[in-house]
Amino acid sequence: MSITITMGIQKGGCGKSTTTGVLAYLLSRDGYRVLAIDMDSQGNLTELLSKKPANEFVEKSVLEAMQYRDPKKYIVQIDENLDLLPANNFLATFPRWIYTGITYTGDKIKYHGNPSLVLDETLEEVRNEYDFIVIDTPPSLSEQTTNALCASQYVVVLFECSNWCYSAIPNFMDSVDGARRHGRHNTRLLGILRTMNDVRRNDAKAFNEMIEEDYPNEVFKTIITRKAPIGRLSLYGFDQNNELEQALEQYKNFYKELMERVKGR
Repeated sequence: MSITITMGIQKGGCGKSTTTGVLAYLLSRDGYRVLAIDMDSQGNLTELLSKKPANEFVEKSVLEAMQYRDPKKYIVQIDENLDLLPANNFLATFPRWIYTGITYTGDKIKYHGNPSLVLDETLEEVRNEYDFIVIDTPPSLSEQTTNALCASQYVVVLFECSNWCYSAIPNFMDSVDGARRHGRHNTRLLGILRTMNDVRRNDAKAFNEMIEEDYPNEVFKTIITRKAPIGRLSLYGFDQNNELEQALEQYKNFYKELMERVKGR
């Protein structure tokens, strides 16, 4: 049975897609079988891993996998150890389909069940084929996010060192608690990763310290600072990228911490 980890926070610009992609890459490079799932209609994780526009996956995405309960048909192989369930902008129609049964193509596919467990039920067919499943989520407390949380054993909260992200943390923690109560995997917090840190800003330093004071046992020691090679991962990806090791340098420490926490539970 795979270990499923969701990356989340309802604020945008916190590095969720990049962190999810890096984690998937590092796990696969270590020989683990990994399925990366894009639950964000922006499709940034999809484009990062596939190096193709998200719109190339119209009618070939995680949305159809959930509607037809057939994930294998829509999984895209990235490399020997890494697969992807891609997303595109039509994933934004997911809530409408759940509650009305009408797809974005106008077809009628009724869903009967718990609206928070669609993804979880869909993944039952493939969980035993992977060591890890990592899920990227949208910047909102939406049905997509709820489904990702309820499908996961663990959650990593992304904390961009700012006031708005700081104020978003309590509501997201409530969502994690809700997934633990209503899901089937005892969803729990694996840790809080501080990202997008700007070493030039005193307020960023202050928010880093505040979140550590509030959640001393949850924050990872690693703090991801803004670096150009990380920002350019969206351009160059993980193959034939001369800056790759520079981009991964900070994330390797986070990866080590994360794996220690997973193995210790």
